[in-house]
Amino acid sequence: MNRTSNSTTKSAVLFGLFSNLALIAIKAVAGILGNSFALLADAVESATDALSSLFLWLGLRYAQRPPDENHPYGHGRLEPLLTFLVVAFLLGSALSIGIQGYFNLKKPQTLPEPFTLLVLVGIIAWKEITFHYIRLKAKKHHSSVLQAEAWHHRSDALSSLFALVGIGLAWILGSDFAWLDEAAAMISALILVLNAYRIFRKAFSEIMDEDVYQPLANRILEIGQGLPFIMGIPTCRIRKLGTRYYVDLHIWVDPTMSVAQSHAHAHALKDCIMADQPHIQDVLIHVEPYDKERNTHS
Repeated sequence: MNRTSNSTTKSAVLFGLFSNLALIAIKAVAGILGNSFALLADAVESATDALSSLFLWLGLRYAQRPPDENHPYGHGRLEPLLTFLVVAFLLGSALSIGIQGYFNLKKPQTLPEPFTLLVLVGIIAWKEITFHYIRLKAKKHHSSVLQAEAWHHRSDALSSLFALVGIGLAWILGSDFAWLDEAAAMISALILVLNAYRIFRKAFSEIMDEDVYQPLANRILEIGQGLPFIMGIPTCRIRKLGTRYYVDLHIWVDPTMSVAQSHAHAHALKDCIMADQPHIQDVLIHVEPYDKERNTHS
């Protein structure tokens, strides 16, 4: 990862961290003064968000180090592992909120204060802004950990939305429905679990080197087909480490071509690919003679 991408990723995580620290105070105070468990549950979630963001920021300082003698492919594999940490915090938050909400349902309920609705509207708007900001950075720098962090903020916005609906309905329907505040908190816990799975699945796919980069592979094949000395690309494998891609190619060339010519053409292909796709860290090319009769490996 280049220095600009490195700095942007860490600054985005820090932005989310300070955002969550501010929201913890706002939600906790509003929840206590406004008698809303849904807001207090939101405060708990923001606390786990802040803690996970802190761990992410510390971890990224290591994950984004350049390759060295012991780590020739760099340290990017730590990124999906950090994503698993985010998932663990999401599940922990969901469990805590769900259990507390269940026990609160068994207690006498009173309506939350109406000002909590205004607080929630502001929180939802800010969390959506944060989600879109970090998601934009994640897409730009191909960062799975930032993608997870963005959806972490979206899950927070959704839980606040359910809290808003629960409190609003309780006020509309009357004090007999004050339990909707706790029900909203429990629904937000379910949303947390669903988002945790969504984030986990993508990170797991990356760490297992699943073949999920077909658009990039198609672009690489398109580049190869545009070069006259390439007679075919039978194999294109792609793996992702952190925010960078590594590509393994088998190419067919004219069997009468010299080793020096084959080597030069392979480098030309590599240069074209990396110029077109700057997020590719390296391209390893295996050159094979083209068999005109069988149209396969000789």
